Amino acid sequence: MAQGKQAKVITRHQERAVLDHLGDTHNPERDRVMFLLSLKAGLRAKEISALTWSMITDDSEEVGDCMALPDNASKGKSGRTVYLHPDLKQALEILRVVSPDTRGNWPVIYSTRNWGLSAAAVKEWFSRLYRNLRMDGCSSHSGRRTFITRAAREVSHVGGSIRDIQQLAGHASLAMTQRYIEGDTDAKRRLIGRV
Repeated sequence: MAQGKQAKVITRHQERAVLDHLGDTHNPERDRVMFLLSLKAGLRAKEISALTWSMITDDSEEVGDCMALPDNASKGKSGRTVYLHPDLKQALEILRVVSPDTRGNWPVIYSTRNWGLSAAAVKEWFSRLYRNLRMDGCSSHSGRRTFITRAAREVSHVGGSIRDIQQLAGHASLAMTQRYIEGDTDAKRRLIGRV
C-alpha cells in the first residue's frame, strides 16, 4: 500500500470470503480469532500480538464479555476495555479448547513453535492473507478501520456517541477517530433528501 493511503474498509462480502478462506488454513481456530480481533474488536497488530489469556478471561478463567488491554499491550497511555462481539467470543472459546496453553500470561495468538507472534509477524500474516485473496489496498489496519467505520454508522442507534467509539478504539483524540471513518455516498444522498 502506498504511503499516505488509508487501509481499505472490508465489505461484508469480503468478510465472508476471508472467514471461508480461514476455515481451510493450517491453524483455522487461531487464524479466525486473529481476523476477528481486528474486525470485531478493532485491535492493532501490536495489540493482537500482545494479547494474553489473562486479558480476556474472567475470575473463573472462562472467556469473559470483554478484554482489558493494559498500557503495555496498547498504543495508548491508559489501556482500555473492549467488549467482545459474540462471534469473537465464540471463536475465542473454541481457540481456548485447542490452544497449546491457556495460562494467564500465555499469548492468545501463538506461532507454530507455540509462542506468541511479534507485531511485525501479525502485520505480515494480514498482508499475506489479503494478497492471497486479491484484496488490494487491505492491510493489518483494514479490520480496525472497518470496526471504527461500522461502529460510527451504528452508534446513534444504541444511544452512543463518537466519544464511545474513540474509547473503544483507544484514540487520544476524537480527530484521530474521525480520520478512520469512511464516508458513505448512498448515506449522504439519503441524508440530503431528509434535510
